[in-house]
Amino acid sequence: MDEVFRAINDPSRRLLLDALYERDGQTLGELCAVLPEMTRYGVMNHLKVLEEAELVTTHKQGRQKFHYLNPVPIKLVHDRWISRYAEPRVGAIADIKARLETGEQTMDKPVHLYKTYIRGSAEDVWDAIINPDKTVQYFYGTAVESDWEVGSTMNYYYPDGSPASEGQIISIDPPKRIEFLFHAMWDEEIKAEGPAREVWALTEMGDMVELKVEIYEIGEKALEDFKAGLPYIIAGLKSLVETGKALPAPA
Repeated sequence: MDEVFRAINDPSRRLLLDALYERDGQTLGELCAVLPEMTRYGVMNHLKVLEEAELVTTHKQGRQKFHYLNPVPIKLVHDRWISRYAEPRVGAIADIKARLETGEQTMDKPVHLYKTYIRGSAEDVWDAIINPDKTVQYFYGTAVESDWEVGSTMNYYYPDGSPASEGQIISIDPPKRIEFLFHAMWDEEIKAEGPAREVWALTEMGDMVELKVEIYEIGEKALEDFKAGLPYIIAGLKSLVETGKALPAPA
């Protein structure tokens, strides 16, 4: 699946897949018309990546080579990842993808927003966000786990290995921004509400970093819980980056 995610991460390759979805069995010459500003060699290279990911199959007839969309890898991705979330969330992901492709970064108004200023570099704060040895010190004793690619899981685990949350990365731009789904596992009522969507955005301001945590599409009980827990998490992250020490665990 890594090859599939890498292949569809490029907008030119997505356009080629869209063209084959509209009309299957096109030649290289026909597909070059989809990307008129790109050289024939460039289109060939994109098609090669899609073939290696098995998203495109080919058939030779005489001197011509016809390209066909192969939906099987996409179906496997759907079955493994997308079908785990409720359909309204799937629609949200599709909307997010469409908006990101047009260059928009703020999709709608956040339900809740936190902001703090941390003395240090964006790289220091980013490391605190993605490093499990550090999240365990401020994220209620949980270690984050991910390979930090679009479409990858992003889960937090308790010391005994049980999941505190399950999620998926929607977009990532180290060390500036990460958007992800966060599905809490620690409470059955919150779990039943489905995953929330979060954006963590970092902006360097001299020797400080502005950290904004935006919450979107979240259930009522989850929001109540997040309002109580996120201030401690963000303050703990700030303390860890600035002093090297986490805050005491809340009573």
